Amino acid sequence: METVSDEVLFSNFTYNPDCYYFLYVGDLKNYSLNHFVKETLERRLNKNNVRFIAIVPDVCIQYNYQNVMVINPVATEDMIKNHTFSGMKSPPRTSCRLKSSTFMNAVSTSPAVRQLIDTILENQNRLYVNLYESVVEMTLDDIDRVSVLGPDKDIAKQYNNKVFQHQVLKDIVPLIEGFSCKGRKELLEHTASLWDVWPDGVFVSAAYSAGGANSSITRSQEEVEERFVDQDSEYLVTRYIPHSLDPTVLAVVANENEVYIAGIADQVIVDGNRFIGSTFPSVTTPEQQSQLRDYTTAVGQVLGKAGYRGIFGCDYLVDLEGNIHFLEINARKQGTTLEFCFTLEQSLPEGAPMLPELEYYAVTENRFPPHALEMTANLHNIHWGTYNYKITSPKITKGYIPQNPYERETFKKIAKKELIKDFVILEHLGTNFLVAPGTFLARVVSVARNREDVAEGLCQGVGFIQFTIDEAPIEQ
Repeated sequence: METVSDEVLFSNFTYNPDCYYFLYVGDLKNYSLNHFVKETLERRLNKNNVRFIAIVPDVCIQYNYQNVMVINPVATEDMIKNHTFSGMKSPPRTSCRLKSSTFMNAVSTSPAVRQLIDTILENQNRLYVNLYESVVEMTLDDIDRVSVLGPDKDIAKQYNNKVFQHQVLKDIVPLIEGFSCKGRKELLEHTASLWDVWPDGVFVSAAYSAGGANSSITRSQEEVEERFVDQDSEYLVTRYIPHSLDPTVLAVVANENEVYIAGIADQVIVDGNRFIGSTFPSVTTPEQQSQLRDYTTAVGQVLGKAGYRGIFGCDYLVDLEGNIHFLEINARKQGTTLEFCFTLEQSLPEGAPMLPELEYYAVTENRFPPHALEMTANLHNIHWGTYNYKITSPKITKGYIPQNPYERETFKKIAKKELIKDFVILEHLGTNFLVAPGTFLARVVSVARNREDVAEGLCQGVGFIQFTIDEAPIEQ
């Protein structure tokens, strides 16, 4: 079947009833994770004809990826309105980042997606849906014989709540001093007396925040009043701690006793709390890494006891004295997931399960396979860094960098010493787009055999991206 529908902006697949399919629902930047899921299902189900259809919100000029379906209700509405700008011969298309809840709801209610699922289930007894993040707005698994390869969405929502995390982990990990507030009025009342007590600043976060959104380091009462206006939100208020490192640990939990540590990377944070990428290996000391693994294992055991099954991450900070402080759980896949898969693939013995296979076992069997192995050393001296080029003000794209789907091959060549260093630019939107703030324009991944070459590749990649954008003209 070919999918043609008003809510589908683009599709490039033709359904083959002789193949076994699963769906991926999430951002295009995680498309390549599905190759590992495909290989997992081929092994576990003893099939050699597994394919996946990726349902994504990313609006691009073209797609160098197979079997893509694009659904973005905000972009669809904008195309109908058809922006025009002075001095431009043709109106640009709009690219914007959707809230995961908006996207998942649009996918779940899409007639085209529902028709596709019905067609697939006519030819196979079960359909798996692979998710980057389990959210309650995803309801496709309410359909008979449709299962999600990921954590339970209600448990994930509970443990993504920053206030709840602070309550449930108080005796598990080293938390930063703080408290919760119900509503803006209580937030303003409680923060008014903190400025002399916490002179380095006050960190305020809404119960749900990610990537720097809905959270901020504040250094005056005026900043709190200006930045947090939701009257009914629940807030977590903690002391801001000056620090030198922001390590993040990626893990998988299968049950309350089995927690797999994939690796430790260092987050790159700008403007105090805005995440733009990660680097590996971490520069934390061996002693600090041992503590980070222990803390993350303890958090995983709490998640496992609650019924959470699958990939998660924990973020920390290391203060100027070298002490570790827990920041948050990300009850979902993190930005390091794909690069850690590529690293593990080169570092572990052939046949060792990768993260999506560990998640598959955790979700379907509440256990890990007996041949699961953690990475104990960076055997091939792989270094990598990522940079998410996220737009902070409206831009117009004036150039195009072809989408590169071969990141996995780059890691292999570095590991085999066929390359000393390389970088790839991924998921560039294309030319003649009005890009809304908060949107990922492109992503750079630099892989090398030392940190200096990684930094050089990131710098060059970012430079290339910057040549493709201009400030958006004033709308008429």
